[in-house]
Amino acid sequence: MSPVVLSVIVIAVLVVFAVAALLALVRIVIGPSILDRAVAADVLLTEVMCILGADMVVNHHTRSLPVLLIVAAVGVFGSISIARFVARKDDSSR
Repeated sequence: MSPVVLSVIVIAVLVVFAVAALLALVRIVIGPSILDRAVAADVLLTEVMCILGADMVVNHHTRSLPVLLIVAAVGVFGSISIARFVARKDDSSR
């Protein structure tokens, strides 16, 4: 694949990731409920993971793999924590 085509593809992918991250940030700011904000935060963390993965593919390295794993763990633990918080809040309101 020629370098020009690869550059165009990389720029297009980065623009798509940037738009998705911006939309997730908007949902975090104006989300009407805590669950909307939690889903948007998960989407944002997924975007970070995709960008790190794309960087590893384009630059042919695996140096970002530990960071990728840590971001994934933070996302999972954050989702579990918010789910437990919302479940406890629902139980106490009954």
